[in-house]
Amino acid sequence: MLIYIICLGVGLVFTLISAFFGHVFGGGHEGHVDGSGGHAEAGVDSSDMPGVSVLSPTIIASFVTAFGGFGIILSQFPATKAPIISAPLSVLGGFVIAGTVLLLLRSLFSHTQSSSESKVASLAGMTATIISPIPVNGVGEIAYVQAGSRYTAPARLEDGTTALGNGKLVRITRVVGSQFYVAPTE
Repeated sequence: MLIYIICLGVGLVFTLISAFFGHVFGGGHEGHVDGSGGHAEAGVDSSDMPGVSVLSPTIIASFVTAFGGFGIILSQFPATKAPIISAPLSVLGGFVIAGTVLLLLRSLFSHTQSSSESKVASLAGMTATIISPIPVNGVGEIAYVQAGSRYTAPARLEDGTTALGNGKLVRITRVVGSQFYVAPTE
């Protein structure tokens, strides 16, 4: 029974400390590299996507806490009081709770993840507006709207032999790396 109490206590203390330090130190971004401003759960995973890993501290803490809680509860009943019975059932209960937490967090992250970057493959053929003039054989800047968001990008003319000024409409013909190639609209 003592091991169950220790596991429950360690899991709860870890959760409370994580919540406290996450709240106190997680709000500011001093010392952080600016980016999307998002946070991802740390852990070992086979994907490159941010999210929750099976071996993340949150999931491990869920397992340890649930193992301790189930062990304490099962130790109170005469039929499951023996450690040979309560321990495997507690492990099973820990896996069920940790798995449920994992599925809930992954579901939450998959529904809330989005990207501010547009899908480059679908840009060819779209209309854009020149916001910085494009000189002969030079680079200017265009603005385009995709999925309700306005984006800007460096652009050069496909033929490179003419110059176009601000406000002209162009058609995006292709994207190479971060360089957009455009042609004047007829």
